[in-house]
Amino acid sequence: HRVAANAAPSPGPNLAGVVGRRAGTGTFKYSAAMKGSNLSWTPANLDRFLASPTRTVPGTRMFVSLPDAAQRRAVINYLAQVK
Repeated sequence: HRVAANAAPSPGPNLAGVVGRRAGTGTFKYSAAMKGSNLSWTPANLDRFLASPTRTVPGTRMFVSLPDAAQRRAVINYLAQVK
């Protein structure tokens, strides 16, 4: 992932401005599951997704989880600051 405004996507979507954004939107080629998830990336939804991506959005291409709650909070707090 990249986290710079207007940066091209890498293997994952650009995460600049992700907090508050609707899941599956933007220039990245999201899976049909992500596009159809009807999620907005609130801190609570990001926490659930990062804890268990495939349980939160069955069919997502993201398979790496972040099981440690403190690490998830740190990532979400960082992403909330990146516009």
